[in-house]
Amino acid sequence: MRIAMIVRGYIPVPRPTDMIYAPIDLEVAIAKGLAARGHKVDVFAPLGSNIKAPGVNVETLNLRPLVHNQEEFKQLLAQTDYMSHYVPGNWDRYMTAEMFKRALQHRYDILHFHHPEVALPSANHHQSVPVVYTLHDPVYRWYCDMFDLYMSPNQHFISISQNQRRDAPDLPYAATVYNGIDVDRFTFSQKHEDYLLFAGRIVPDKGVKEAIQVAKRTKHRLLIIGPVYPDSQDYFDQYIKPHLNDRILYLGYVEQEQLPKYYQKAKAVLTPIQWEEPFGLTTVEAMACGTPVISIRRGAAPEIIVDGKTGFLVDSITEMCDAVSKVDKLSRHDCRNHVKEHFSISQMVDGYEATYRAILQKHRKYRARNYVKSKLQQVPERLRRLQPPSSH
Repeated sequence: MRIAMIVRGYIPVPRPTDMIYAPIDLEVAIAKGLAARGHKVDVFAPLGSNIKAPGVNVETLNLRPLVHNQEEFKQLLAQTDYMSHYVPGNWDRYMTAEMFKRALQHRYDILHFHHPEVALPSANHHQSVPVVYTLHDPVYRWYCDMFDLYMSPNQHFISISQNQRRDAPDLPYAATVYNGIDVDRFTFSQKHEDYLLFAGRIVPDKGVKEAIQVAKRTKHRLLIIGPVYPDSQDYFDQYIKPHLNDRILYLGYVEQEQLPKYYQKAKAVLTPIQWEEPFGLTTVEAMACGTPVISIRRGAAPEIIVDGKTGFLVDSITEMCDAVSKVDKLSRHDCRNHVKEHFSISQMVDGYEATYRAILQKHRKYRARNYVKSKLQQVPERLRRLQPPSSH
């Protein structure tokens, strides 16, 4: 297959090392995995992008990036004049237009977008082009409104968990494909220390405040890893900072290459999520290192964690505290094996490859039906009405 994909037209690929942008990491893994299986993959991204893998080509269109690091990304989001004039979005659409142009020239079999909004109008206008979207975010109401405006038979959605479909069950889903990680990067450790770990953005939805409550009630040390963005600084100052001491430590942002050593040594990872999280890469990364995860039973957590085997699913902070006392009974090998069997990059690529093929097969049938229909419409009405001569 000949595949073109894009995350953002203004952020280099791979992502800057000080940024958290999971869709870019996943795009790179999918592109490399597909190319290794003989498919031709073009990744559209601005100047400075480079994916070193046979069969993967980066198309920059000579477009300069708008950001080079996390600080510039924060500054970009804070520039109301840039955002109100859709500058980043126009970078996306510039590349999107070229992708559709080439697809119409039969240079691509399918186009893959990791942010649906950048392609919806073009996909609706060019219904001969098969398009697939990965939904990385919750399906917000305004997302559904946009989909309703631009839906057409050539557009298909991939959810990253079954729970993600809850608020929009009627979208034209092609499949659910769970995110995958490089299990060789997140290596296993049987030995651990006695601390609990929280890793993720420092925002109310992630439940950092609740993780501190669990650590205090269970008398455990807690390490907190993750960035504080400007819009969550007040949350950090009010609910996190006052509790920091030699038992509750905030380590700030840690680059992904350094995360495994923190996962490996943790007694358990806490994910007291306060929202319907569509997936949860932290959960999978921790379990790959052998570390059980204790999570509130929301979002995709019940699809990722095997309750009582690779961690615990709970319904309250009190239950989470009780689970901490039982976590040593779990097998760290079971955690690792569960990820290898269900959430590896290879299995993620399997899912995308099979979904592409199914979409293309469906699209060919759709085009064949339309071709026959158009040919019939070209037959003069008087001929269509002719009846065979009577045998009498």
